[in-house]
Amino acid sequence: CKLICDGCEYANTTRELVGNLQQKCPFCRHPAPNDDEEADKNFMKRAEFNDPVAILQIGLRRRDEGDIEGAFEYLTKAAELGDAGAHDVLALMYDEGKDVEKDEKK
Repeated sequence: CKLICDGCEYANTTRELVGNLQQKCPFCRHPAPNDDEEADKNFMKRAEFNDPVAILQIGLRRRDEGDIEGAFEYLTKAAELGDAGAHDVLALMYDEGKDVEKDEKK
């Protein structure tokens, strides 16, 4: 999901609860994925359109699964698209030399 402000999140949740509506993403209004496979498909679809938030999430999943090369590729792409979280993760990887060659200048 994209990031939206807490007030918008709260307003959407309140609207759904008061109206006894199905809970949906407050940004795109699509129902939440039922499982990880469906969530992965949604992330990949958004990544095809260069959504930096989705690309960051894919990179983090790849990292957590141990696919460091894949993670690095997605994190770098998200950073190039301006995602601050991706910049932070890459900076920590370089600073700590975690899974990449240590480079304090990057």
